[in-house]
Amino acid sequence: MSANDPSNQVILATASYDHTIKLWQAHSGICQRTFKHPESQVNAMEITPDRHLLAAAGYQHIRMYDLKTLNEDPVINYEGVSKNVTALGFQEDGKWMFTGGEDCTAKIWDLRSYNLHVSRIFQVSHPVNCACLHPNQAELFVGDQSGVIHIWDVKTEHNEQLIPEPDSSIQSIAIDPEGTYMAAVNNKGKVYVWRLSGGTGDTPIFLTPTRSLHAHNNYALKVKFSPDSTMMVTTSADHTARIWKTADFSQMTELSDSSQRWVWDVAFSADSQHVITGAQAAAHANKYVKLSPVIVHRS
Repeated sequence: MSANDPSNQVILATASYDHTIKLWQAHSGICQRTFKHPESQVNAMEITPDRHLLAAAGYQHIRMYDLKTLNEDPVINYEGVSKNVTALGFQEDGKWMFTGGEDCTAKIWDLRSYNLHVSRIFQVSHPVNCACLHPNQAELFVGDQSGVIHIWDVKTEHNEQLIPEPDSSIQSIAIDPEGTYMAAVNNKGKVYVWRLSGGTGDTPIFLTPTRSLHAHNNYALKVKFSPDSTMMVTTSADHTARIWKTADFSQMTELSDSSQRWVWDVAFSADSQHVITGAQAAAHANKYVKLSPVIVHRS
């Protein structure tokens, strides 16, 4: 079906420090809708699995916006969160949401009713920068500012710790859709990759160190895998995004632009053919636009 079909459009969702969230036609760069987010900057965004709502995390709150109506205001407000919420995502059936934040916790939120309900809390010793759910929907990988990756089994409450590099901050964690690799980047420009095995039934997940790369010359900010699991992209304060082959983790290409600064966020298109970056610069008509954060979504 054509991307121009209104019932099957590819939508780009972006947010920034201007306290708005915008939805764009990915193929044309035309802004279709603007949501109001006046209370704070947006730290993280995710679309619910049923594609009806967009969740935005900010300072001391989480807002849900309706993608199917013309309402510009949030339809669900989650208040009472202390400090910045820095990460969020959803269980694949939309039964629960996970978040991480500067309050040194990761939380599981029950979404089966509109009443705010935190069903589980995972306490760590330092502020949480990122969180990523394994495709098996059971283990949550949580990265904190002390350099620890916590592996939290949300069903059994068992947890383990992984420290790839002492005295560094884990900035972003990603797991490829096939559940084969996990990658993490830190504030020293390093990317660490592990091969994953197990994780089905009662078998625990095993992590085997695979690669350690000095991916950037400055603060690394984000890591993502492509939907087809053949590529990994990293972004950095060095004004670049770099794409790596997962076959051997050699560098494929570097994306840069003279007008962009820190590259805060990145997303692959669903067909793994395009990369969209979010950076401190104005948007340009290219294979990537520079706004942050970014989500590619087919409605």
